[in-house]
Amino acid sequence: MVVRSMSNPDLSQPMSSHARAMMDRRERLLGPNNPTFYDEPVNFVRGEGVWLYDHAGQRYLDCYNNVAHVGHCHPKVVEAVCRQTSTLNTHSRYLHDNMLDYAERLTATFDPSLNTLLYTCTGSEANDVALRMARQVTGNQGIIVTDHAYHGNTELVMELGTIFSDAESLPSYVKTIPAPDSYHLPADAADLEQMGDQIIDHLQESIAALQKAGHGLAALLICPIFANEGFPDLPADLNSRLTEAVHAAGGMIIADEVQSGFGRCGAAMWGHQATGFLPDLVTLGKPMGNGYPIAGVVTRADIMSTFRQNSMYFNTFAANPVACAAALATLAVISDEDLINNAATVGEYSRNRLVKLQERFAALGNIRGSGLFFGGEFVSDRETKLADSVTARKVMNRMREEGVIMGVIGSRDNLLKIRPPMPFSKSNADLLFDKLQYVLDGI
Repeated sequence: MVVRSMSNPDLSQPMSSHARAMMDRRERLLGPNNPTFYDEPVNFVRGEGVWLYDHAGQRYLDCYNNVAHVGHCHPKVVEAVCRQTSTLNTHSRYLHDNMLDYAERLTATFDPSLNTLLYTCTGSEANDVALRMARQVTGNQGIIVTDHAYHGNTELVMELGTIFSDAESLPSYVKTIPAPDSYHLPADAADLEQMGDQIIDHLQESIAALQKAGHGLAALLICPIFANEGFPDLPADLNSRLTEAVHAAGGMIIADEVQSGFGRCGAAMWGHQATGFLPDLVTLGKPMGNGYPIAGVVTRADIMSTFRQNSMYFNTFAANPVACAAALATLAVISDEDLINNAATVGEYSRNRLVKLQERFAALGNIRGSGLFFGGEFVSDRETKLADSVTARKVMNRMREEGVIMGVIGSRDNLLKIRPPMPFSKSNADLLFDKLQYVLDGI
């Protein structure tokens, strides 16, 4: 398998003595090619709400992190973790109410058919176990992902991480479908609907290839909003059509909700609800404990039963009392602070402000996203839509210098990724876009 290098800081660029010393120490202790963000890596030492503070006391508006989903160091989550840590933390094979209380409250947010939870520590583990479940229940081995996918870093999910590898390097049991791209439509697709038709055609071809090779189809694994692929605008029925085709071939559909879940899209608690389909398995990760490691797989009772009867799966740390306390508090904050509605309201406000910038700056070729997951695609020419990754990365690094952190994503590496903690406000958005206008004026 050929794996592409992950981006690292441009070490040829000027860097502060503090950052240089930490990078040298990092490489010596942790090894080379250990990725960081930004040409001038930042040393954060404290967080509060939507703010981060570096070693020198500079404050940064966090427009990137879904780890601290309800805000950095949210007092209710901190209090819950401290209270449980001072009481008990132990192996998940003992009985504990936190484990059961969280499973009840979490599954109540899903379709009634998705009523059981398997705990893991990370989203990578969750996707790994979900694929094992699909293989056991279907009896098939084949897996389909998009051609620009990332679903974690266990050996199995890395083998299908097409964001890093060449298609010809994939194992024979992995096939791909084209990632939806609403801005760069295929040459023979006039609109989103025709793009969707072509993706379905590719899915049928991939299914046929897996069947011919004797693998069959176990699962299609997708993020409901295709986040790493560039969070494109989608045909309204694309995900439901993908689900129908997968089920017809005897496979299962897995919704990776690590980025789209817990109200991020603003339209619903889960990305699959917002995009109109019912998966067989749902995988959860980073936002679940607001930074405390806890993750899981939500699925139907029949799938869980088959897996449990055929696999001796346990996890020492998953569902430990402290992790579940963090997750319970996070779920309560989402409801108590009406953060899904906030994501919808502030997300719409933010997109409108981005559109205003698009009208002013020709380099912003396309604006898209939903809820508190949005961004703009940089191009050197709007007519040809030629991607401009150099400007995108320059803007990302300049925004970091101005005290705003964000990312760059997409198959062309030219799409600003803005994904702030859920309490992000309109005043936070105003600061973000005032800074962005200032940076774009200077480029």
